[in-house]
Amino acid sequence: MARLRLHGRPAEPTLSDPERPVILWFRADLRISDNPALNAAAATGRKIICIFVHDEESPGLRPLGGAARWWLHGSLEALDGDLRRRGAWLSIYRGRTQTIILGLAAETNAAAIFWNRRYGGAERQLDETLKSALKTQGVEAKSFNGHLLHEPWEIRTKAGQPFRVFSAFWRAAQETRDPVLPLPAPARLEPFRSDHRKGLQAVTLADLALEPSTPDWASGLRSSWRRGEQGAHDQLDRFLDKHIGNYAGFRDYPDRAATSRLSPYLRFGNISPRQLWHAAAAATHAEGHGTSYRNLEKFQTELGWREFSYHLLYRHPDLANRNLQPQFDAMPWRIDPQALRAWQTGRTGYPFVDAGMRELWHTGWMHNRVRMIVASFLVKHLLIDWRQGEQWFWDTLVDADPANNPASWQWVAGSGADAAPYFRVFNPVLQGEKFDPDGTYIRRWLPELSSLPSSSIHRPCELEGITAGYPERIVEHKQARARALQAYKDLRTTSAG
Repeated sequence: MARLRLHGRPAEPTLSDPERPVILWFRADLRISDNPALNAAAATGRKIICIFVHDEESPGLRPLGGAARWWLHGSLEALDGDLRRRGAWLSIYRGRTQTIILGLAAETNAAAIFWNRRYGGAERQLDETLKSALKTQGVEAKSFNGHLLHEPWEIRTKAGQPFRVFSAFWRAAQETRDPVLPLPAPARLEPFRSDHRKGLQAVTLADLALEPSTPDWASGLRSSWRRGEQGAHDQLDRFLDKHIGNYAGFRDYPDRAATSRLSPYLRFGNISPRQLWHAAAAATHAEGHGTSYRNLEKFQTELGWREFSYHLLYRHPDLANRNLQPQFDAMPWRIDPQALRAWQTGRTGYPFVDAGMRELWHTGWMHNRVRMIVASFLVKHLLIDWRQGEQWFWDTLVDADPANNPASWQWVAGSGADAAPYFRVFNPVLQGEKFDPDGTYIRRWLPELSSLPSSSIHRPCELEGITAGYPERIVEHKQARARALQAYKDLRTTSAG
């Protein structure tokens, strides 16, 4: 942790008010375009100090998983490069946020600190505490919306209550206003230079040890992604040029490159939802473009689910560890480390499930349709608590999002807001045959099954012997479905009693 000398006077006591700098605090907004806090800081005309605080000490903040740490490293590196091309740079600090922010404000005699909002409970409490403390120091503190299309307090029912059903929420959101237009990146930033910072010392990006070394498990991630803001815009351009025209029809098929793959960029703020919204709309309305309104509407609805998840997180800070429907507190979850490990490593005997889990381990990402199937398999076929799956995804996904991840797991488990009914138990074999009919996706991630014909690749257990050591099914679908339905029946009986 960076240590702060609390004795002595501020480092710049002789600065006149116009000379006092503004601190731009980057958080989940690691970009320079459409960054409201950055634009506001530049608009003050003051010199700027750009900082990032890596805080693994403040109470309540959830530490990042391994894949997300890897993504953060690349995002910070890219952000520093983008800032340097505009005359500034990124200073990185490590330790308790409050200590660092208040100390840096005092040392530099800052006039203001600007940041974009986060929506978790601990993050909001930290912001409130900081704003109050900064005010007593005579430092202006302003926060902005750089992460959502609509703030959580903006979308309410006619009775003034938060929505619990996504479809009603999204209709209301669309009836309010169009998302505001994205902001351009400042052309030039004037950095604040000082040789007097003796209390707080910045660290290097390497000091954070965000990337793995021994063992280095990130080779698949490196070959799959280009991190940072430019990587985000390159991916957006590919999606708009090649895939949005078939998005609604093909997005459920993992054997096709039909999804946007923009989720990790959104997670770390390498690109904003406003930029995605307006870029997709512009591509749709461009003369001669083949994209239909149906494709645009479906893509924007996926942004809407992200919004809904953040609105849930805002109202339920414990979204990742508490059932939104309390009746599920009595669910008779099984403790089965062997079955959990088979699921984690893609060794369940169900090719569609196993291909998804292998894709996740190699790339840090998984196709959305497959995410739903592997989550359902864990919760319903294996009767393992959804929180175990949420934690595994938190550690292995590059897009492990504090709102989307738990909200989606609770949706699949049936314990969340507007949740899928628990009695819907997906058959992973039929799902594979429907959405990967030729077995292309399975062959990509399960090479031991690559020689099987399409007619058998989803059912290798029915062949004489199983190819190349592929495992037997750890549970049969019929029995697993019956067990899940009985557990749900017992749960309802217990709740009613």
